[in-house]
Order: sequence, then C-alpha cells, then structure tokens
Amino acid sequence: RLKVKNIIVLAMMALTVLGAHAVDVRRTKSGIIIMGTGSEVRAMEPFRGLAERGINYAEAANRYKRTFGDKVNVYCMVIPTAVALYCPEEALEWTKDEWAAIDNVYTHLKYDVKAIDLDETLKAHAAEAIYARTDHHWAALGAYYAAQQFAEVAQVPFADLSTYKEYAIHDYVGTMYRFSKDIAVKNAPEDFVWFVPQDVTYTTSYIKYKLGKNKQVISESAPEEGNFFFEYTDGSSAAYMTFMHGDLNTTTVKTSTKNGRRLLILKDSYGNALPGFLFHSFEEIHVVDCRYFLRNIATYVRENGISDILFANNAGHAHTEATYKAYHRYLEQ
Repeated sequence: RLKVKNIIVLAMMALTVLGAHAVDVRRTKSGIIIMGTGSEVRAMEPFRGLAERGINYAEAANRYKRTFGDKVNVYCMVIPTAVALYCPEEALEWTKDEWAAIDNVYTHLKYDVKAIDLDETLKAHAAEAIYARTDHHWAALGAYYAAQQFAEVAQVPFADLSTYKEYAIHDYVGTMYRFSKDIAVKNAPEDFVWFVPQDVTYTTSYIKYKLGKNKQVISESAPEEGNFFFEYTDGSSAAYMTFMHGDLNTTTVKTSTKNGRRLLILKDSYGNALPGFLFHSFEEIHVVDCRYFLRNIATYVRENGISDILFANNAGHAHTEATYKAYHRYLEQ
C-alpha cells in the first residue's frame, strides 16, 4: 500500500508540474506566445520571416552603398524582437529561428556595408528591462545598448547612460493586450522608462504626413519645429510614442555636437528609440520611416550632407516585402 501511495503522490506531483508549465507557457488564438504568471507575464510575437526576403533586404542596403559609394558610410542593424531572447524552449516550435534569419541577412551584405550585430550585446543584458513585456517593441534601455554598439562601429562619441535624466510612465500596458486579448497581459502592467540626454542642445523639426484610406501618404506638411520627446500620463497605452510622437513624419534633429557627421536612420517604429541616444554622436540626425517618405532619397542625402546611413529595422520588418521594396522606391521616386 505504501508503494502504491508513493506512486500516486509522485504522479500527482508530475501532473501539478505539467499543469503549471502549461499555464506558464501558452499560445493565443492569434498566435501570440504568453509566458510567466502574475506581474511577470510576457507576451511575444512569433517570427515568421522567409529567408529570401531577408536576402532582398540585405540587397537594399547593398544598393544604397553602391549608390553613395565612399562618400557615405552604410550600416545595417537588424533588431531582434523579444521572441529571440525570451522564448522558452517549450514554445520554440511556435516560432522560426530569428537569430538564424538575422545572420542570413548579414551573410548577404557586401563587405563595405557594416553589420551592427546585436546578438552578444542584447543577450548579455537580457536580464535587464531591455524589452517591454506588454508591448511588441523593445524598451529604451535596449535601444541604448544598441546605439552604444553602433556608435562604437561608426567611431563617434557616445554619452554614458548615467548622464541622462530618467523618466517613467507607470501602469503601462502596450499593444500586446490588443494583439493577444489575454487578460493576464492586461493585469501585468509595467513601467515604461525613457531617458533624456543632458549636456547637449538640440532642435527638432518634422515633416508630417497625412494618410489616405489605404494608408498611403497623400500629402506632407512644411517643416515645423516641435519636441523630440512627448510625455504621456500614467496608464497610457501610447507610451512608446514618447519618441518623435510616432512614425508619421520625417524628423530632423540638429544638435550642438560639431564633428561633421550627419546620420540618416531608415527605420520602422523600433528605430524611434535610437536617435535620442545619439545627440552627442552626430551634429544632425535625420529619421525616415520605411512606410512614409515622398522624396527622392539620393537627392535628400546630397542636399542634407548625410555622411552615414543606418538601416534599423526589427527582424519582422527586415523580412517584409513592403519594407525592402520601399527602400528601393525611395531611390527611384
């Protein structure tokens, strides 16, 4: 009887462990991967990119280097999403290997396009709050480490994070609740932390875009000055729009840094968190979204004296047909 009882107890313990595991890692109907419980819940989008699209993205970066030659430095930063860093082993079957896809992009870059490979950097800081738990973006801290690595490759000055002023928006729940419809995400708010550079002056101007029904740009405004950082109240789900108020603009930041270096960032929303860490590094920073730009970019580069171009797209966008086609179109329109 004792032996049977022990077997039953062991079986019940195994079921308890398995049950807890099933709760800790699950997939929603929309495919979002949810891990953790209580205040530690993390929601992640699976990666579904196709290798050939990554190759096409690399070719877009290669084309920019061919177009501008030795006059302009070209860099390619494919930013991993949270699933690359935090996906538990039990959920790997629900997502493709994002690191392998990023490596594939870098393999197809020409020798004179400089890869900003964030693999070791972000893995070294994965225990820190470098990605949002409740939003599909990374956090400002993750962008800081990426900007630091980029500045090192670009050989420009870079200010330590200790020189920045830190702000926080409390009770933040980002896009992943809307994407997942999982109540555990809604019930696990976090702090959205962002940093404002000190000891440098800067002015920001925007060309703002108006979209039609098909989300295509139908008009643009004249340049107008504004803030680079926008403040949101606690509990706002729009906190990531702190940087440049989102994507619907082309942004120019002129800084007090004087080193003859002018940077153009070609990006999706992940790239929005990068420029604020580079005001000590470049005298001008121009930010163009991969979805909204009406001008010829070769003319834009020439007229603005751009010395450096950084492709900064998350892995999903880097493997999206519309992204690399837009970058080709910007050279032709």
